[in-house]
Amino acid sequence: MNKIIIISAPSGSGKSTLINSLMQDENLKLEFSISATTRQPRGQEQNGKEYYFLTEQDFRQKISENAFVEYEEVYQGRFYGTLKSEIDRIFKNGNNVIFDVDVEGGINLKKKFAQNAISIFIQPPSLEELKRRLKNRGTDSEQEIEKRIAKAEQEISRANFFDVIITNDVLEIAKEQLRKKTEQFLG
Repeated sequence: MNKIIIISAPSGSGKSTLINSLMQDENLKLEFSISATTRQPRGQEQNGKEYYFLTEQDFRQKISENAFVEYEEVYQGRFYGTLKSEIDRIFKNGNNVIFDVDVEGGINLKKKFAQNAISIFIQPPSLEELKRRLKNRGTDSEQEIEKRIAKAEQEISRANFFDVIITNDVLEIAKEQLRKKTEQFLG
């Protein structure tokens, strides 16, 4: 039976770095679930690689077709979601699904897949450190960073809805904790 690893975190917590390290372990048979979004690509992001980039109209059409396992309007007009076809594709490949989703999406996926999934929350050591990381990224305006920090406070308050909480203070320790929890769950 294929299993599902759900990883959520406030933006800038190091979630992508941790997921990438986990994906290096071929024994885990993990395949990344590519989310759909209405946001614009950042930097070198490519459609079908980091995300499926959809127009708001196309996203709403897929909602009406019941094409999503879960979706969320994270900000006004900015949607993120998981297409049912994506999970089917990964399971057909004989792999376990790894999700990189926002906090509400993570909670919803865990409810949907229950014992077949583990939900892991990655939290920053502090909001000050999170703000520093977001600024150092250089991808967002000051206004966008402030919006992300406000959202992070909300998201951190929901961490107790997850099976596991890992604080990404020292990257190598967080990587090891994530790998161990994932191996235990996959058996």
